[in-house]
Amino acid sequence: MSSCSDEAIPGQPIVLGCGQLCLDYLVTVASFPIPDQKIRGTSFKVQGGGNTGNALTCVARLGLPCRILAKVADDSHGRYMVEELESSGVDTSFCMSAKDGASHFNYVIVDNQTNTRTCIYTPGYPPLLPDDLTESLLLDVLDGVRVLYVNGRSREAELLLAQKAHSKNIPILINAEKKRTGLDELIDLADYAICSTNFPQEWTGAPSSPSALLSMLIRLPKLKFVIMTLGEHGCVMLERCSSEVSGSEEETDIDELHESLKQSTDFTSVLPVCNSSGMLQGDWL
Repeated sequence: MSSCSDEAIPGQPIVLGCGQLCLDYLVTVASFPIPDQKIRGTSFKVQGGGNTGNALTCVARLGLPCRILAKVADDSHGRYMVEELESSGVDTSFCMSAKDGASHFNYVIVDNQTNTRTCIYTPGYPPLLPDDLTESLLLDVLDGVRVLYVNGRSREAELLLAQKAHSKNIPILINAEKKRTGLDELIDLADYAICSTNFPQEWTGAPSSPSALLSMLIRLPKLKFVIMTLGEHGCVMLERCSSEVSGSEEETDIDELHESLKQSTDFTSVLPVCNSSGMLQGDWL
């Protein structure tokens, strides 16, 4: 998370995010240390993190109104994260504060040699629970919301919120980072899925990433599109076709199509590139 955002335009639809907040201690090193080695960091920073907080900070930077439903400890870490979100333009009025608790935090080692980051996570307590979500709170927090963001970190509470959003025809976007207990119930309600590189194959058991994306669309009829992130190589999106496909269309092997898109994509461009399949709703971004 970071401060500084454009003003949200009044009357715009609201993005609601539900999940955990985490404080990140980020240290940058020239290269990742070997065991028992002492090295110097090249920079150090403390800032709020967690997928939900990061996503909503990006939404606020784009000028869209957004709010977060989360629980933090009433400690210095919790107060810092909430204040940072507020300074970014995120509505934190639905953030709950637990007097007897400890905030989640991460040690993050950023490796300049490989351009990777390693996270060492320490969970906090207490978690956001369904009992925290009264009927009146659910109605209030969903008022004016056009998209609900979830990621399964606070699974039971997120599921209750997602079920209420589904009953009000509010689209649900899930950030599927890895397989978690009970995630299937949440992903069944999703209209859109953004996945880590490994999740589609881990979740479906498909032999390749492209076939895993296709399997997700087949197994999840409510899903309109699925995106698989690829780090510095961008992402791949497979979108469900909204119109009838004519009988004259030839079948296409999705792995071959994926490889063809990779070969025709200019990865040297400094500008964002969208390479569409043209025949199927698949893109290399």
